[in-house]
Amino acid sequence: MPPDRDDDASVRTTGLPRARKGRGAVSNIAHRFERVVREADGDALDAARLEEDEALPPLATEVSFETVRSLLAYNDSPDIYFDRSINPYRGCEHGCIYCYARPTHSYLNLSPGLDFETKLVAKRNAAEVLRAELAAPSYRPDVINLGSATDAYQPIERELRITRQVVEVLAETKHPFAITTKSSLVERDLDLLAPLAADGLTAVYVSITTLDTSLARRLEPRCPSPRRRLRTVATLARAGVPVCVNVAPIIPFVTEPDLERIVAAAAEAGARGAFYTVLRLPWEVAPLFREWLATHFPERAQRVLARVREMRGGRDYDAAFRSRMKGEGPWAGLIRQRFEKSCARHGLLHERFVLRSDLFVPPRSRTPQLDLF
Repeated sequence: MPPDRDDDASVRTTGLPRARKGRGAVSNIAHRFERVVREADGDALDAARLEEDEALPPLATEVSFETVRSLLAYNDSPDIYFDRSINPYRGCEHGCIYCYARPTHSYLNLSPGLDFETKLVAKRNAAEVLRAELAAPSYRPDVINLGSATDAYQPIERELRITRQVVEVLAETKHPFAITTKSSLVERDLDLLAPLAADGLTAVYVSITTLDTSLARRLEPRCPSPRRRLRTVATLARAGVPVCVNVAPIIPFVTEPDLERIVAAAAEAGARGAFYTVLRLPWEVAPLFREWLATHFPERAQRVLARVREMRGGRDYDAAFRSRMKGEGPWAGLIRQRFEKSCARHGLLHERFVLRSDLFVPPRSRTPQLDLF
């Protein structure tokens, strides 16, 4: 389905801000709850672009702290294998332009654009609250996904170590959990993960979008390089930690040509399985991604968006269960066939690791006040 006139205008380069080094989004678009919408003067932006040869100054990362009353987030989605998750941070410095979690920054009255990757919130008491939730008499253990929305091992974790504290609680209680990450920082916690993996209590899912380093710097600017992530897969596998690679998201004509090469590289690195999702553009992610395309790939923007809409019933996004992760239609079917054949060729599984919950031991809360929650 061809894009309408408004969509044509949204991918023209005229009036678009320039990309900043180390950041994925190229602007701070208004979030969907904002009442006042401001538009930049396109002529002024074009004139400034012609006059300024040097790159825009970098934006510093700001971190604020939040004291939370609950940590476990529950869901009943049939599309995902877990019904509870933990995200120690709001926002993500990795800056992946396609991140489906960007719209959550709107609830903080911040932009899903540059604010999402520069104005972060850390849940300072995450470990204490988790301990209290796991100690509740009514609690029943099942797999927790760590980092389902924002990466639990993003750069600020190196200093803050909130994720490390959460993993320590899960290790102490022998609670099953899976980690989804793009970060090599997960290797730091191998002293905890390896023994847990030996008991069937943990697994790691490493996301790899492309093997093209130059493209990765534009798509996900503060993530480890694709090759570095493959080394992480190998390191985890050698330590006995079950690893799957998420080929995600598959973006038509951008990352899609790399599909078979990623699967082959994952198998060579020691991954046991692989999964994929196609590009999702919910809420503010759609205009942000169109803006990114117009900035970095203006010559193919219309082609990419047309193919995305073809898989989404003519829309930027279709949130329907069962199809939102993989899309529908002939092109989505072709992607599925290519992926399945590639996995079969390299002996990679499509099934999630089964983790044990029978070893769980409820903790005793170290903070008496939290026992009231």
